[in-house]
Amino acid sequence: MGDDEETRALEEPVRGPVPAATSVLRDPVVDLARVACILLVVVAHLLMVGAGLDPSGRIVLSRPVEEQPWFVAATWVGQVMPLFFALGGFTAATSWRRRRALGDTAADFVRSRTLRLAAPALPLFAVVTTALVIATFAGADPALRDTIAAGIGVPLWFLAAYLLVQCLVPWLLALHERAPRGTLVALAAAAAIVDLARFATGSREVGLIDLLFVGAFVQQLGFWYADGWFGRRSRLQLAAIAVAAYALAWLGVVAGWHAPNMLTNLDPPTVSLMLLGIAQMSLLTLFHPALGRLMASRSVRAAVSFVASRALTLYLWHMPVIVVVAGATLLLPGLAPAPTDAAWWLGRPAVFALVLVVVWLISSPLARFERFVEAAPAGSRAPSTAAILVAAVLALVPLLGVILRSLDLALAAAGTVLLTAAVVLDRARPARTR
Repeated sequence: MGDDEETRALEEPVRGPVPAATSVLRDPVVDLARVACILLVVVAHLLMVGAGLDPSGRIVLSRPVEEQPWFVAATWVGQVMPLFFALGGFTAATSWRRRRALGDTAADFVRSRTLRLAAPALPLFAVVTTALVIATFAGADPALRDTIAAGIGVPLWFLAAYLLVQCLVPWLLALHERAPRGTLVALAAAAAIVDLARFATGSREVGLIDLLFVGAFVQQLGFWYADGWFGRRSRLQLAAIAVAAYALAWLGVVAGWHAPNMLTNLDPPTVSLMLLGIAQMSLLTLFHPALGRLMASRSVRAAVSFVASRALTLYLWHMPVIVVVAGATLLLPGLAPAPTDAAWWLGRPAVFALVLVVVWLISSPLARFERFVEAAPAGSRAPSTAAILVAAVLALVPLLGVILRSLDLALAAAGTVLLTAAVVLDRARPARTR
């Protein structure tokens, strides 16, 4: 996910975080971390989808991993949204600085990000719309249908928040370059105020305002990483920062402001995610030398490149594939042990591998949506700034709609139309002729 340089073959690992002034646009450890984040999300969702049959033969869905006594503690490690947003900030900062030096405008950057993220989501909305129409006319159980649709829409939460803050990169980076500490403090204060308002009112809608402030804060951490701030800290300092951030997050839990389950703190986003982002970026930098040596292996680089080449497709389509695989096993006797059985857990690695294979197979026809042309071809002209801004808004509306309400037929259909319009508006136009 990201700009052209993010999808090329990996370069040789560097020794430390990439400073802004360098001509190197990549940090291979960032590629490794981003791929690890996506695979961890797939594993987590795989463990959250349990399908079985009750005595009457009716399909029953469950979330097996959430019933485990270690689950809440695991979310303090497995909640990787802050890390991914910060890594996205690093790649966006290096990309925008390069493009800005070449004469691109902020609108050009917004257009590229909208196409990169909205275009791959379009076929998902279209397929879900078609599937829900068929299921409705086939008389499928409405409750089961809606539950499955809502599950498929879970990954779109990330896409909405990520697209929102990525479109603001030119302005947020300008603020960072002018006043890095002041910008970070202002975003943290705004997020804390929203957090307090949500806590006082109990309103989820109020808390969702932090999609902007929390998302922008952790993205700013990527700007600091790109400038080499984390790389200039000693190992002891990095460890101390990580411990302090985790301790502050725990104090928020003890005070009752935040849930001990860090996945719960994702909806709506809370200040605890900002603290996780600080800790995760500190730990990433602390282990950067070791991870850099790991990326020196040609086989590891090839594996990372293999996954990264279809990263967004894997992220968007793993839930539909998991649902289809779970449903298919119910049709075959002996292949669907109860989610409470040890056999279910022992079979997860094989199911994980199957999901990756299926996603890779369907990624070939979907790849064109990840490769939409960003730069106007010779003899054509880019869309106007107004069209670019309208396209960004149109792309955000259905994605934010999934956050406000679960994905259903009406939202899937509306999303298909709006995303199509966004892609059309962002495509290059034929050159005017005399």
